[in-house]
Amino acid sequence: MGFFEAVGTLGTGQIILLLIALVIAFGFECINGFHDTANAVATVIYTKSLKPTPAVVWSGIWNFIGVHAGGIGVAFSIVHLLPVDLLVNIKTGKGLAMVLALLLAAIIWNFATWYRGLPASSSHSLIGSIMGVGMMNSWLENGSVFKGLNWHKVSEIMMALLLSPMIGFGLAAGLLLLCKMFIKSKELYEPPKGDAPPPWWIRALLIGTCTGVSFAHGSNDGQKGMGLIMLVLIGIVPAAYALNMGTTQQDITATIQAAKDLEQQLAEPQLAQMIGALKDQHVANTRVEKLTRSEGVAAAASMESDLADLVDPYPGNDAVLATLDPLPLVASVVSSLEGRQGFKELDSDERWKVRTHLVELGASVRTLLREFGDKLSEDRRKVLKGIESKLAKPVEYVPEWVVMGVALCLGLGTMVGWERIVVTVGEKIGKTHLTYAQGGAAELVAATTIGLADSMGLPVSTTHVLSSGVAGTMWANKSGIQGETVREIALAWILTLPVAMLLAGTLYWIATLFTG
Repeated sequence: MGFFEAVGTLGTGQIILLLIALVIAFGFECINGFHDTANAVATVIYTKSLKPTPAVVWSGIWNFIGVHAGGIGVAFSIVHLLPVDLLVNIKTGKGLAMVLALLLAAIIWNFATWYRGLPASSSHSLIGSIMGVGMMNSWLENGSVFKGLNWHKVSEIMMALLLSPMIGFGLAAGLLLLCKMFIKSKELYEPPKGDAPPPWWIRALLIGTCTGVSFAHGSNDGQKGMGLIMLVLIGIVPAAYALNMGTTQQDITATIQAAKDLEQQLAEPQLAQMIGALKDQHVANTRVEKLTRSEGVAAAASMESDLADLVDPYPGNDAVLATLDPLPLVASVVSSLEGRQGFKELDSDERWKVRTHLVELGASVRTLLREFGDKLSEDRRKVLKGIESKLAKPVEYVPEWVVMGVALCLGLGTMVGWERIVVTVGEKIGKTHLTYAQGGAAELVAATTIGLADSMGLPVSTTHVLSSGVAGTMWANKSGIQGETVREIALAWILTLPVAMLLAGTLYWIATLFTG
């Protein structure tokens, strides 16, 4: 079932909702384009390597290419921030309200910081928005803000976002100092003179680094909206997008085999004991939570000895419990798929059931690896990771038209609205004009850092890495830093997460008043 065929089965209200949701999602990518990619062109414009119009067009083209080459690892790192109960219930009104609230919150903050000319992070705003809706949902459902997120994945991504600007500052400063030690070309360390372009070899270097940053930005940031667009499609048109309808019989056979392999692994005493312990802990936690709500904290405190043995509590919901009892899920997946030539042979309800069970099985494997990975052999960890990857393949995919749409929005967004951020990066961070060596060092470090993060499936901030790199070269060059601008940028960076969380949580709360 294709997109237009699937849309044809929807009612008028659902079609309007789908169009609004897609406009919001693709709109986020457009704003991301002119908000973040301006960092990539700032150095080539301010070193006179390219004039503004060709620079932004060139950057837009390489953002477009980067989106297509980047894969989907980062896309689903973002999705996995959300709790498993949302991922298996995304077609409910609350699930869709979450996705739309977090996208709107990220757009509002991105637009506000762009208007002020501040190079804030789209990655931080998006992740803060996800945290905001997850925590608000947890508060509404469980009376606690700490159970609405995959905190392990949050910690992974936050570490990448926190370390990347430090890496950008340090490596760019170090690279500039190394260049001064080994490359004695005086003109490399001088600012441009008038409108004259730099020598051809310097110009080639700077255009090359701009190309690298633009490509890396497209491959990393372009994915961030893809996963959320897929949640929109899965929620509104589940019959067409709950599973990858292009999956071949060979892929289905591989999925069945992965489920059977997981069953075989779970039959091993070590893993059976581990998954049993997690299930017991979850049940105990749920019992204590219910007791606390019904009889008060004092009654729960009487179970203190049991609580002391518990690890991080899981939300009390069926989806989480299912991930801790995976054998029935394995049986369901195998019975649903055996003998099938493709997912088109399943009806709408069967497709959703298979999707739900595959998502829950994937979460089960990730939970085992997270909680007990250090107690498993390297070979067993590799086997479990391979199983998780095969189980994810039918549900973690992005259609080509979504990739193309994101690429176009990111590329076109790059070509408009870029000037505010460019002026800040090029003129207002340092007290002196950017030199050729400074621009090249900052962009080379940014392209490399983002590319490495992309290969590991981690979302990092192009804005933070490059802005920090420029500041690092200014420090290393003893050019001086404009304190007022740096303070404003730092304040924007500090406020991005809490403001995005507050915005998204508030928007989601408002939406729940109408969705029930």
